[in-house]
Amino acid sequence: MSDFDPHAIEPKWQARWEQDGVFRVASSPGGRRFYCLEMLPYPSGRLHMGHVRNYTIGDAVARFERMRGRDVMHAIGWDAFGLPAENAAIQHGEDPRRWTERNIAAMRAQMRRLGLGYDWAREIATSDPAFYRWNQWFFLRMLERGLAYRARRRLNFCETCATVLANEQVVEGRCWRCDQPVRLREFDQWFLRVTAYAEELLDGLEGLEDWPDKVRTMQRNWIGRSEGARVRFAIEGGECPIEIFTTRLDTIYGATYLAVGAEHPELADLVRGRPEERAVRAFVEEQQGQSVEERFAEGAAKLGVDTGRFAIHPFSGARIPVWVANFVLTDVGTGAIMSVPAHDERDFAFARTYGLPVVAVIHPEGAAALDGAALDRAFTEPGWVAGSGPYSGLSSAAATRRMIEDAERAGFGRLETVFRIKDWGVSRQRMWGTPIPVVDCPVCGVVAVPDEDLPVELPTDAPLTGAGGSPLAKVESFVRASCPRCGGPARRETDTMDTFVDSSWYYFRYLDPRNERAPFDVASASDWIPVDLYIGGIEHATMHLIYTRFWTRVMRDLDLVAVDEPVRRLFTQGMVIKDGAKMSKSKGNVVDPDRMIERFGADTTRLFCLFAAPPEKDLEWSEAGVEGCQRFLARVARAFERAQPKLPVPGTAPPRALDGEALALRRKTHGTIRRVTDDLGERMRFNTAIAAIMELINQAGPLTERDDASAGRDWALRETFEVLARLLAPLAPHFAEELWQRLGGEGLVARAAWPVADAVWLVVDESTLVVQVNGKLRARLIVPRGCPESDAVERALREPAVTAQIARGRLARVVYVPDRLLNLVVS
Repeated sequence: MSDFDPHAIEPKWQARWEQDGVFRVASSPGGRRFYCLEMLPYPSGRLHMGHVRNYTIGDAVARFERMRGRDVMHAIGWDAFGLPAENAAIQHGEDPRRWTERNIAAMRAQMRRLGLGYDWAREIATSDPAFYRWNQWFFLRMLERGLAYRARRRLNFCETCATVLANEQVVEGRCWRCDQPVRLREFDQWFLRVTAYAEELLDGLEGLEDWPDKVRTMQRNWIGRSEGARVRFAIEGGECPIEIFTTRLDTIYGATYLAVGAEHPELADLVRGRPEERAVRAFVEEQQGQSVEERFAEGAAKLGVDTGRFAIHPFSGARIPVWVANFVLTDVGTGAIMSVPAHDERDFAFARTYGLPVVAVIHPEGAAALDGAALDRAFTEPGWVAGSGPYSGLSSAAATRRMIEDAERAGFGRLETVFRIKDWGVSRQRMWGTPIPVVDCPVCGVVAVPDEDLPVELPTDAPLTGAGGSPLAKVESFVRASCPRCGGPARRETDTMDTFVDSSWYYFRYLDPRNERAPFDVASASDWIPVDLYIGGIEHATMHLIYTRFWTRVMRDLDLVAVDEPVRRLFTQGMVIKDGAKMSKSKGNVVDPDRMIERFGADTTRLFCLFAAPPEKDLEWSEAGVEGCQRFLARVARAFERAQPKLPVPGTAPPRALDGEALALRRKTHGTIRRVTDDLGERMRFNTAIAAIMELINQAGPLTERDDASAGRDWALRETFEVLARLLAPLAPHFAEELWQRLGGEGLVARAAWPVADAVWLVVDESTLVVQVNGKLRARLIVPRGCPESDAVERALREPAVTAQIARGRLARVVYVPDRLLNLVVS
């Protein structure tokens, strides 16, 4: 690009931005604020092109809003705890702190090389005790309010990562981190009571109008509110009853057996001392030896064992057998179901496998009662009730209402709303995470570490082997503690917190990252929250984005924030793919950002990421496309260098009247301002904004090649290049700064005001007429819209390039398309 060499100009302007503090967050009294946030990266050591795309989108928006006069919050940090650092330490015998710090330094350098405009003074790392101290502080506040608690549960356990996983971290039965099978194991674990906010989290989705519908649907389904009835079935023989939850109480007369999950808490007592005990125990052990995916995969065989016990139907008094079945999830509903084979597909398949009765009690409207024995599949729709005592003849809805009323009156059932979402299991049996700030005292029980003793810091000598439970449990100096209440010997908790705790509130810490008295300043949160724009992958819809909404409500109830929702607008960018697949080392299709910057420069790399596809769509990597963006910047540079000697000095007033090409260029310039402003605003259509800028240089470029003097044209060209520098500033910021400086622009273009389109020049009453001679382009004319043919020909014959061709013959015919084309046919 001539002397617009990216390897020369990019470091220069990065240093200047740093020197002048361009991206330090300003907070003007009464100023308009804009919080632009991208999901913080895990410090793996290398940025990938997905990172580059994500952060380039955010940087373009932040720069644009800053030029529009807003005070912009744009900061970055590092999601620095987690398994990869610990696994690297295990594999290479390296301290995870050093591994993490080295990776952060490498990735920070890459971000700076891309010219990302962050306020680096606000940088945080979640592995810093100054940060995770506040994780512990929040945990203690939740413990005080009953939102944090410890319980023994069967939980998802990844053998490879040697840690418990939350339900959201199990994807199709496999660990979200290592993709290995997950099994159920019993543990004492710490939980956060997300279910206390389930109703709020669900209802709040209605107000998130600027979130993608797909994300809201995913969260709605994950939270999963169901309204139904909890019904108690007595067990013959007097043991504890079994409770079920059902959304189809209208089908209860069709229940021919109960099914309990393999982990149901009453199952062992139910079969103890009975002939069936051995078979049931063997079945349970077999189920617990399988992965979550094997047990609960859709289409898996429906298997079970008869317990030999009977339940008493609460409405009819009939005896129905109790089975243990592999398709019943203990953590869904009550861990037991009433099985209605005629009206549920799973129950039907199980009943046919084991020869259990199928009794139809619902039939379609206007149809005769169904014969359960003759069904080849379950009828699952609501309809009209039959064979159900006093409820026969009612609609499903009416029967449900009557049944609930009667069950409540009789004391064996009640109306209930349940949620699919479960409390968040935050315990992890790993070292590289936030220590849970409690001790176990044999006298006092679980006792919180006092606030003044925070942070509970990680030891530096934990043995990292990846086996045998938490590494912290093996550090005697860490485990040994004194009870804060009685002063006696106590044992420190050795589990660490799920890293999603860190990401639930990190962006509040950006507001006040050095505060030693509180997690953040309440006034700052009031100024900046909710976040105006949050950019990240849709894969976080049912983990991070639910957890951060929960955490914000907890902070609201602690009087730290005054909002329910933390993010006004969520934007989920598409993936970067190559050869039809997401980039990954295993596929061998990874593109190294450093190599791209070395070859093409940061601006070209950024420009391609913004231009190649709408930001919400997947971007197919193409080096030809990158080269095209490089050629575009080179074309702008060459056009400017041709024009520069002829441009009037900055501040020169425009000529009294512009006409012809100068007038057309000015109209195009102001039209481009309007288009780019619209595209970079709420629409975030970077690709079409860049296309509009390309059109502008296509029109301006040929004018820079003209040798004849024209004050109007030269003035219009200066205006165009000044506008181009500002329009390119969010997109190719180093190039834009260089262009602005060479134009004699005042200060830095990053601090320049965004151009405003003058409505006067947006009214188009002229058109560009292409003039051909025998079908070959000879000139372009700016003519009044609707120009008569005779006037168009007269104007064309004034053009030297046209008259030179006409002189070689005679004008035989004229082809005229008003406002578009004039073709002079010469014979």
